[in-house]
Amino acid sequence: MSLLQVSELTFCYEGSFDNIFDKISFSIDTNWRMGFIGRNGKGKTTFLNLLLGKYEYEGSISTDMYFDYFPYEIGENDMEKTIDELSSKWKPGVENWRIICELNSMDVDPEILYRPVRTLSHGERTKAMLAVLFSGENEFLLIDEPTNHLDKGGREIIKKYLADKKGFILVSHDRDLLDSVADHMLVLNRESIEVVSGNFTSWWENKQKADAFALAENEKHMKEIGKLRASADRAGRWADKNESTKIGYDPIKEPDRCISTRSYIGSKTKKMQSRVKNFEKRIDREIEEKEGLLNDIESVDDLKLMPLKHHKKCLVECKDFTIGYLSELFDESGAMGEKRVLDGVSFQLMQGDILFLNGENGCGKSSLIKAVLSDIYKKNSYEMNGFHISGELAETDNMITSGKLETASGLIISYINQNTSHLSGGLKEYAEKRGLDYSLFLTLLRKLDMNRVQFEKNIEDYSEGQKKKVLIAASLLTRAHLYIWDEPLNYIDVFSRMQIEKLIETYKPTMILVEHDVRFREKLATRVIDL
Repeated sequence: MSLLQVSELTFCYEGSFDNIFDKISFSIDTNWRMGFIGRNGKGKTTFLNLLLGKYEYEGSISTDMYFDYFPYEIGENDMEKTIDELSSKWKPGVENWRIICELNSMDVDPEILYRPVRTLSHGERTKAMLAVLFSGENEFLLIDEPTNHLDKGGREIIKKYLADKKGFILVSHDRDLLDSVADHMLVLNRESIEVVSGNFTSWWENKQKADAFALAENEKHMKEIGKLRASADRAGRWADKNESTKIGYDPIKEPDRCISTRSYIGSKTKKMQSRVKNFEKRIDREIEEKEGLLNDIESVDDLKLMPLKHHKKCLVECKDFTIGYLSELFDESGAMGEKRVLDGVSFQLMQGDILFLNGENGCGKSSLIKAVLSDIYKKNSYEMNGFHISGELAETDNMITSGKLETASGLIISYINQNTSHLSGGLKEYAEKRGLDYSLFLTLLRKLDMNRVQFEKNIEDYSEGQKKKVLIAASLLTRAHLYIWDEPLNYIDVFSRMQIEKLIETYKPTMILVEHDVRFREKLATRVIDL
């Protein structure tokens, strides 16, 4: 057994006034399968980079293990290289047979090691990188969100693979993955950090109980403080009134008063003033015990959505709809070939439906969304409310379709692209471009737990999770008949996921979604189309 010990760790980025970590201390057994969660921007990836020695910090991090990090960096110049060529750069001294053994344990053909990186899908790259990652010895591995952009099948493979391993920290917002893999949780709370035994669900159940107890204790202390203050106020007023009778009196009303009465009144007043001081000490003690009770409460504000009602019940209808793309390859007659991605899909999207498109990567989910967007765009003269769909529409230029795709006329959509690379500039500039009320936009971002400090930065400097929150906030502020979200939850923290779940469950907008979070889909879907 080896320990990773963190003592009095303090860190902040250069030019920042707020510490990311402030004198935190804990220890981890390096044989654990450690799930690592926290709000977006709380410092999960930063902590992994501190372990890797990328930044200077105060305090100490000590262990006799080496660290390695997923995902490995792939530059533009690496796209024509193979994983076999890159593996020695990522993990010097790695033996090829070990990588092949790891791939075999994932039921992956080792031939992917010898193909150019550009030809590999997201899932293939992830599996190859994990195989390289776990092919070393005496290492504690740092795995940062391995299932982003992976389909259900890919997630199942990664889940089973990691469940058979040990000795790693796994940053993930996928509740299903954390429940299947983690035996301990490292949690970045609002004001503290904790290490607990169990998976996400066991931690969350205990967290809810702890939060409920803290709220009850806080309420009890508030009531006690109120009672003590009322008693102290009564005693203080009585003492002041009594003290004022020491000098001067009415001989008719007090015929029996003598010289000793003054000292008697003074003595009673002194006792009452002493009682007031005791009340004040008890108030201070109650306040001290109350302090910190609510620091780590995970309360989320309810979000609001105001979807529009369309005059037609059916908003989108597909019947035997097929999508293909012109291929660079030519058939036997010399004509340009066709690569088919979707074959004979039929469905109706009625108002109030929450439709999930489900299937492996490359099965045509995004292509179907692009076809729907293109049809809506052709029927409407407005510019889609400024939504970033130019890339999607451009990709339909070589799209070949057959069958029926019919969208209702006059549809207003609210669209979230799975890609965030188009985001740049300040929040105010972005809000103006999208026609959003800037103050409401910032309010919604705060409800999604974005720190005000982030509002001064350019969006391109945000974390991927924060960029996704910008897209979600913009979509929620847009009143629409149809909300089309393509992988909206990639990089979004687990608390915000539950917040968005509750929103959709409450307002029931008409939606088309591509999302691989199993829990999210199971809770919200009124219909699932397996492609």
